[in-house]
Amino acid sequence: MLVGLTGGIGSGKSAAADRFAELGIDVVDADIASRTVVEPGQPALAEIAAHFGADLLNEDGTLNRPRLRAVVFADVAERKWLQSLLHPLISQCLKEQIAASTSDYCLLVNPLLLESGQGQWCDEIVVVDAPEELQVSRTMKRDDNSREQVEAILAAQLKRQDRLAKASHVIHNNDDLPHLYRQVESLHEALVKR
Repeated sequence: MLVGLTGGIGSGKSAAADRFAELGIDVVDADIASRTVVEPGQPALAEIAAHFGADLLNEDGTLNRPRLRAVVFADVAERKWLQSLLHPLISQCLKEQIAASTSDYCLLVNPLLLESGQGQWCDEIVVVDAPEELQVSRTMKRDDNSREQVEAILAAQLKRQDRLAKASHVIHNNDDLPHLYRQVESLHEALVKR
């Protein structure tokens, strides 16, 4: 069984996914796959540098992700170009990892699970939800981003109510970590029984 886990930026997806992993579930993370496909030596990194310019590379040849993020979240056409390049590569990487999973079910973590179409791969969709103001404050603190940057990322993601409408299960992350973990543990038990 493949279980998709998604939520807006700063919703607590990573904390929830970490708890599922601690419970013995194989976690396949689209953010990690997105980093893998743009590592030095990968064809996608060369295409990004050719398209956006070599100034998007750090001195060591790695991708300057904050600089790229600023460019693509300021220009919809550039974001779409980048997505058309990376999404097929990321999808292939994810499919290989999912196929290798051996736990009771596999958890596919992707902030763009529903937007990317990968939600269609899943038997269940779990949304980690938090009020938008909490998402903004958490992300500003975690990533040292401005409010404007975080709000631009939120605006580019699926609207909260649309994400919730597609959920099989919702984890409410508007309290502390023990509250989040109790919900993950309860859902894990239900998924294992299923």
